[in-house]
Amino acid sequence: MVIVMKADLPRDSEELKQVIALAESYPGVTTRMHVVQGATRSLTELYLLGPTHALPAAPFEEFECVEKVVRITEKFRAIGRHGQLEAIGWEYNGVTFSQETLHVFPGVCAVDRRENVEDTFRALAGLGIVTTRAGAYKPRTSPYDFQGLGKECLPWLFELAGKYGIRVIAMEVTHESHIHEIRSALAASGNATGVMLQIGTRNAQNFELLKAVGAQSDMPVLFKRGMGIPLEESLNACEYVASGGNHRIVFGLRGMKTQLGDPHRNFVDFAHVPVVKRMTRMPVCIDPSHSVGRRVVAPDGILDILHVTAQAVIAGANMVLVDVHPRPAEALCDGPQALLLDELPYLMEDVAIARRAYEERTALVRRRAS
Repeated sequence: MVIVMKADLPRDSEELKQVIALAESYPGVTTRMHVVQGATRSLTELYLLGPTHALPAAPFEEFECVEKVVRITEKFRAIGRHGQLEAIGWEYNGVTFSQETLHVFPGVCAVDRRENVEDTFRALAGLGIVTTRAGAYKPRTSPYDFQGLGKECLPWLFELAGKYGIRVIAMEVTHESHIHEIRSALAASGNATGVMLQIGTRNAQNFELLKAVGAQSDMPVLFKRGMGIPLEESLNACEYVASGGNHRIVFGLRGMKTQLGDPHRNFVDFAHVPVVKRMTRMPVCIDPSHSVGRRVVAPDGILDILHVTAQAVIAGANMVLVDVHPRPAEALCDGPQALLLDELPYLMEDVAIARRAYEERTALVRRRAS
């Protein structure tokens, strides 16, 4: 059961304390409080945990400070909409994430040389882009492939991010120790930037890692869908993160491992953008680079990666994670799928066109409803 309080109710108000006292007077029931940033307002939600199936709603609805009482199902307790709950949004290091926003994260799949990172960040700054991707830790299918520079690159990576105004870096972690290394390096840099911890598709069901990123609350999480598991299992993995206390999660669609997607690297799953937004409260990310896997051009002159990006954005995606590299031939990871730096302006303009189309579609729905 979730009790949604009226907007702007102070967390230390006497009314809220009375609601908590009533809830905890029932045998076996405990409470957990969350402040949720919705699309238009900030709300305090009180989660009632334990044997709540027979708990009456009426006593709680009588409180003036209570907006509504929502009974939740067993499935997706923390991340689910349950028909009545608002989507979750938040601000991190000056950047707002929600089901209403859109951010593009162009960057190197794997950090290799300082020169390549600086050239990339300089190009992003020139376009006013403050979000990027940069992998220091890289799990690879083959043990002989490049595994990333690890913590050794973090000091100069964060230094460059601060120099060029990068606010958020999406960075994969594969072990709990990486969280501590990132946090330590950020502190040493004077918090020159921010990091969104990325759970890669190969760790989609690494439950101990999911618990670890859920237990920390200073950095948000990008969870990338498991490449070969059903959507429901990936959403349950996000529930592990949220149940640990961290509700700042973006759900990433990165394509499914199936031969049905050939000749693309993975079967593109952009059609699940509205599905995830309907089922859960999370913003949704699309990763066209790892879906397509190759920098190939369609007969109309548009790159397949840009076609996939536009399809996701026009369906309402809130984040785009895309590989770029100043010298793809030198890239130590996924160079064949990386866009060129001089293609960045075109990427951003193409995304803007798709976003305007999405906004016109939603405006049309509102006009029909009015």
